[in-house]
Amino acid sequence: MFLTSKILNNMKRFLLICLISATSFAQQMEIGPMMRNVHLSPRSEVLKSGNTGIDSTFIYVSDTLSLPFFDDFSSNKFQQYSAQFNDPGVTSELYYRLLDPATLIPFAVNASFSNGATFKRTYDSTSDTFVDSVFATTAVKVGDFSSYPINYQTEDLYPPYYIYDTIGVPDVRDTVWVTNPTFIQDSARVFFAPLNDQNAHWLDHQAYLNERFGFNPRSLGVVTFDGLDEFGYPYQIGTSVTNYADKLTSKPLNLAGFTAEDSLYLSFLVQPEGLGDIPEVGDSLVLELYAKDLDQWFRVWSINGDTTYNFKSAHIPIKAAKYFKKGFQFRFKNYGSLAGALDHFHLDYVHLRTQSFLADTLFKDFALVYPLNTLLKTYTSVPWDHYKQSTENHMSDALKVLVHNGSQNPENYLNGSISFGQGATNYGNFTLQGFNLAEQQINYAPRTTHTSFHDLSLGSEFPKNLTGNEQTFEVNMAVSAQFPNDVNNDQSTFTQQFYNYYSYDDGSAEAAFGPTGVQSRLAVSYEAYEPDSLIGIAMHFVPSVTDVSNKLFLMTVWADDGTGNPGAVLYEDDIFNTRSPIYGTTQNMFIKYYFTDTMKVAVPSKFFVGWRQLDQQRLNLGLDRNIDHSDKIKFSVDGGGSWLNSPFEGSAMMRPIFSTSLDPILGVKPTEFIAGFRCYPNPVNDELQFQSSSTLENELKFIYDGAGRLILQTTDNAISLGEFQSGIYFVSIPSISSKPVKIIKQ
Repeated sequence: MFLTSKILNNMKRFLLICLISATSFAQQMEIGPMMRNVHLSPRSEVLKSGNTGIDSTFIYVSDTLSLPFFDDFSSNKFQQYSAQFNDPGVTSELYYRLLDPATLIPFAVNASFSNGATFKRTYDSTSDTFVDSVFATTAVKVGDFSSYPINYQTEDLYPPYYIYDTIGVPDVRDTVWVTNPTFIQDSARVFFAPLNDQNAHWLDHQAYLNERFGFNPRSLGVVTFDGLDEFGYPYQIGTSVTNYADKLTSKPLNLAGFTAEDSLYLSFLVQPEGLGDIPEVGDSLVLELYAKDLDQWFRVWSINGDTTYNFKSAHIPIKAAKYFKKGFQFRFKNYGSLAGALDHFHLDYVHLRTQSFLADTLFKDFALVYPLNTLLKTYTSVPWDHYKQSTENHMSDALKVLVHNGSQNPENYLNGSISFGQGATNYGNFTLQGFNLAEQQINYAPRTTHTSFHDLSLGSEFPKNLTGNEQTFEVNMAVSAQFPNDVNNDQSTFTQQFYNYYSYDDGSAEAAFGPTGVQSRLAVSYEAYEPDSLIGIAMHFVPSVTDVSNKLFLMTVWADDGTGNPGAVLYEDDIFNTRSPIYGTTQNMFIKYYFTDTMKVAVPSKFFVGWRQLDQQRLNLGLDRNIDHSDKIKFSVDGGGSWLNSPFEGSAMMRPIFSTSLDPILGVKPTEFIAGFRCYPNPVNDELQFQSSSTLENELKFIYDGAGRLILQTTDNAISLGEFQSGIYFVSIPSISSKPVKIIKQ
């Protein structure tokens, strides 16, 4: 047998990894926090106190709100900062860095000063001596242009030059200027933009408005506090430091004229952890009130970290006279880790009003609890050609709807509705019967959440006569009760997607998860509408506590073994083409991993996609905790000998990508010769044939199993693999190429 040194080295590397890994199994599946939130995208910078460089920046002058103040976070009431220089109402002012402290008149444009002493030196050439006379200082008011308001400090500064004079020598007087003097006259134009949006209630953006992290909220939308800034990045990445992180600050409110007799109360709902990370006991969420005349914040309420519980109400009286001023504000801020999406607290239904009382904590609202994500049964997206070619009705037969009756009385539900279409074209409508939503009861019990399921499979379908490779439809849902809502959280809108993949998730990760241990496997099951060929897998990896972007895995596709577990391997990367987690940079960004050599892999209706990992660490696949398909997630820690169910509720953010139509001739294309020769068909059931652009007669062909062991040596151009076990094999023809070709035995 003849093997090139390159093949030997590659095979040794592959075999070494297999041997090492065979004794390194772990026994667990892990879940962890995210270190970044890609749902928060960078926006254009706006100037706030503390930013550097104030020239040509905006200072926003907030408007003042009146009572009542209310936000249930069903819509975005965060102030947007998008002023342009020529907008109506925008003014500007030119500031100078160096001023005369007596008159506040700027020094000349080219003025400069030194904070080091300068002097005149008089030199006597007859005696070879000199005398230094230090210049008198000039009082200068120096401004700090790194932040606004500009802080001016008066400094006693020197002229920025030295004078050298020689006695007895006429016209010999030299002036030497200081290089890069400390203080140079400068100017900055600052623009002022008034804020006049009475619908905007909050001044900052660090806290995260979402419909994802609250556990059984009372309506759509909460605001979440963690260790990520407003752009979704850790305040201090890789640190163990805990400190104050997010803030949520109200606009100024006019409380002038009110007194303690007006019974002002600030109410809100709060929850730790939710579907996020558990805050430790030492972590906290804090409420502070601002006294305008004292220019001081006062802490009036806080809670410590805890495991999740149902949203609890807080009801804070405002009685002190120092708060009854125009310019009163309140703010929430969290204390916890600064290293990522950690130590979560969630806030809802913030309400400041008069004529309240101690027991007045009710938020009377009839609301959807969670948004809809799909009208399809099981999936949030399926390939459009699979859907339109299917003769079955794939609309959900158990659409889950959660509503909360925030009234203190039993309330009768009125029929709800769902409609879907494209643009102005409506394609279908459904009626959500009221008695179904109340579990065959006409009235909802007071202050309770109700769950119901609706069969859409007997009504409209998405039209299957539309052409194209993909489609999207806008879906609108509305529910209502007899009493009127003051807020718009009884409606939900989303886009139903038909792309080239199947998906269980809603595109948002609330955690990172995966098995641990060398050679552990993660597999997600799918049941396609029809057999077809895969071209790759889309995965959403998220950064967690440990960066694993340099760790290795082999992308794998399995057939179903008939018992609901992964069976025969239909495809697996080889050790020469390993993968690593790649982190997306934007919302809903899945990284597409395509099979090597543009291979198409035939899959039956039931199959699994996933990986075999070569490293110990958890690879941190995204876990969508809002939709539970944990029954579709399997993992193995004993080399695939046995498979376990995921212990965590949620959906794996892993999507099989299909070709646009069934390709009956799978594997490499007939005209494509990988490594100078090809093996076909690939995958193969029985006879495997070899072909090359040159003759293969009498050339040695070597076949190795997945562990790198030689199992067959032949000079034939066609061999039978019928007795071989299903799995991955490698073919090497050293006289043609040093690169082996991977084949899959079905």
